[in-house]
Amino acid sequence: MKTTRLFLAILLTAFCCTSVAAQGFAPNPQNDDEGKYSLQNGKVTMTINAQHGAKILSFKYEEQEIISQLRRPEAFGSTFWTSPQKEWYWPPIPEYDKQAYQVEHKDNVLRMTSEVSQRMKYRICKEFSVDKKDGAFIITYYIINESDEPRKVAPWEVTRVVNDEGLIFFEAPADSIWPAGLMDFKDAYGAAWYKTDETGENRKVNADGKGWLAYYHKGLLLVKRFEDITTSQPAPGEAEVQVYVNRGKAHIELESQGAYTTLQPKEQLSWTVRWYLLPFDGAPEPSPALLQKAKGVNP
Repeated sequence: MKTTRLFLAILLTAFCCTSVAAQGFAPNPQNDDEGKYSLQNGKVTMTINAQHGAKILSFKYEEQEIISQLRRPEAFGSTFWTSPQKEWYWPPIPEYDKQAYQVEHKDNVLRMTSEVSQRMKYRICKEFSVDKKDGAFIITYYIINESDEPRKVAPWEVTRVVNDEGLIFFEAPADSIWPAGLMDFKDAYGAAWYKTDETGENRKVNADGKGWLAYYHKGLLLVKRFEDITTSQPAPGEAEVQVYVNRGKAHIELESQGAYTTLQPKEQLSWTVRWYLLPFDGAPEPSPALLQKAKGVNP
């Protein structure tokens, strides 16, 4: 049976999040004095820009990049939003997505905290650490209700990758992905697989996954693990796993969401995603070996 391990905690101060990421370890981050912080775990490096929405700008295995580096707005890096989107529509909330975050490094955690959105009345906190034992980068997101009334909200991570001979896969029946027919997902070996393609339309699909989402591109496998939730737990109109493909051959968004949660004033939720970046020698085609590699990162 699926369960959720979202933690609710009272906010202690305006800039403090109750850490659950401290189970990992964040070595002294490299700071370029322009707001960019880099963490390393073995051969993998993650770079976060505190001055631009605390976005993850880069995720590299040695010198090979997996995240989109396109410089068009909303086409690069990895960001974090509140769900459902219908509450704010577009563009993304600037305090969360583009403005500077306050930075603190303590208790083995690199912590970045946003200003309060005057429109949405939430504050966002992101904590980064690494797990040297299994090679993970641990990201814990917090949404803090800074309003004077109860609010319902869900966490939402959006990671952009290039649309170039990649392979996206996760655990769900292909015929359960909705809306049907937008992307050519195939069933194989107990997972749904999508080989990236190109059309003149923007497309987005939704699925009830099993707590992980993977992307294979030119010898690198990106795996993200998060809390598995039931079909009744996402925000209205949203889903645990989402894939957005921009028209043409620009970028793809790998999206995951946590449970829709009621927060009392000054309460917060926390939601953790573990990132892995692994070398894999093989074609961008469904295979038992590739699936086993992705599912093997299961701490």
